[in-house]
Order: sequence, then C-alpha cells, then structure tokens
Amino acid sequence: MPFVPESSGPHQGLVTFLGTGTSVGVPAIGCDCEVCQSSDPRNNRTRCAITVRLPGGTVLIDTPPDLRVQLIRERIRLVHAVVYTHEHADHIFGLDDLRLIPFRLGHAVPLFCNETVESNIRRAYAYAFADREDTHPGATPKLEFTRIDEAPFDVLGTTFIPIPMKHGPHFKVLGFRIGDFAYCTDTNFIPPTSLERLQGVKTLVVGALRMEPHPTHFNLQEAIDVARAVGAERTLLTHTGHQLDYHKTCDWLPEGIDMAYDGLQVDIRV
Repeated sequence: MPFVPESSGPHQGLVTFLGTGTSVGVPAIGCDCEVCQSSDPRNNRTRCAITVRLPGGTVLIDTPPDLRVQLIRERIRLVHAVVYTHEHADHIFGLDDLRLIPFRLGHAVPLFCNETVESNIRRAYAYAFADREDTHPGATPKLEFTRIDEAPFDVLGTTFIPIPMKHGPHFKVLGFRIGDFAYCTDTNFIPPTSLERLQGVKTLVVGALRMEPHPTHFNLQEAIDVARAVGAERTLLTHTGHQLDYHKTCDWLPEGIDMAYDGLQVDIRV
C-alpha cells in the first residue's frame, strides 16, 4: 500500500531539513568562535540534506556523513528513494547508513542521480557492487540506480524538475523543484534557463555560505539577489558556515528571507 503522510492530502508534502551546515559542519572541529561555541541549537548545523515526505513515500535528497544521527533525531524510520544533487563527500558519504532500509522496503533502495554521481558512488562503495555473495544479510547496502539528466523525472508518483547549476569552475550540480518548492544548495551560479524553471515557486531554498565572496558558493548577498530574481514568497538559506550566527543574520536579512536550521519543517504543495 502507498505511504500516506499523516494529516496530508493528495497534493501535500512536508520538507524536513536534516542538515543545513557546510562540508565541515558547525561547530567546526577546533574552532572557538562565537557561533561554534553557541548554545543556540540553530547554530548547530550538520551536513546538508532534506527529506521530502510525499503522498507516495519519503524521498531523501543526498546522503551526508551525519545521516544516521539526522534520521534518528527526526524520527524518520523509512526512506523510499534517494535523489542526489552532486558527488561531493558531504553529499554521498552517509550512504552506508541506509543498509537497514532494504529490509523494510523489501527491495533495494532506489537512487536517482546523474552519470557522474553514479560513477563516484560505485567507486566509493565498491564493496556494495562486488561480484560475490554477502557473508550475511545487510552486510552491504542494496542499491538500484536510475539515471537522471536535466529532464523532469518521476519519484514515487511526484514530478521532480532538475535545476542545472554550477558549483565553481569545475562542477555541475543539480537543484530540484518539487511542486511549489525548490532546493538549490551548493552553487554559485544559476543560469537564466534554470532561473526560468524556478519561477512561481513559493518556497526557495538556496545556499549561502558566508558574508564574504567564495569561489564555489553564493555568499549572503548573492543568495539575496537570487531570491529577489526568483520572487518566492519565502526563501530559506542553507549550507551556512560558522561565520553566520542564526539570530544576528536573520535580523539583518530582508523580509521573506531567513536562515534554515536543522529540524525545520516546511509544508509544500506538490
């Protein structure tokens, strides 16, 4: 039977921010700055990922190294599919934490990604694809790839629209639009054709690393400029570093733009 989210209709979804931090997380190892030493839980940011609870099941976007802790923290017991933005370590190196999921699904975990991400996962998790029998059930994660590109695709009965973006000079990444919601982390350039795909979204999530410019990520002002270009009712900033204190930054941001935080939930229409 299809998984139906609690208190939701056929076109309703719920986004949960599992992590909103940079590749090193916040607090950063060995750092004594005000944000890293903060007692505000919204300044404690694990590596970036979200879940999208849909009428057909729960979709996970990216598998960061903190995944096990994130899923337990948010009491998410089951993931029905994973969609990947790109192949960097902070977005794929929690994949092994899904080893228990196939027992509950009754089949391999569906992974939706482009060719580059698939090749990196196959290399990093070579043991999961080795041509030999497992020593015992659950010894390796059971995974099944579905290749995606820039065309819309279906996951659990819901359309995902890829948003092609650049992540510095060397990496192409994908954001995703799901109904009136869009998720665009880890980028410093969204081309005009991709901005067109974002028109009409009500909630936009975009990365904003810090105040100062960065060669591969939007800084705060650049993220604000993107938010204004898209014109969403609400913009939430993710992949934020330890230079950005939650309350001070939110007080400074224009109306309609806020920092996301780990555990934040947002209702969407799909």
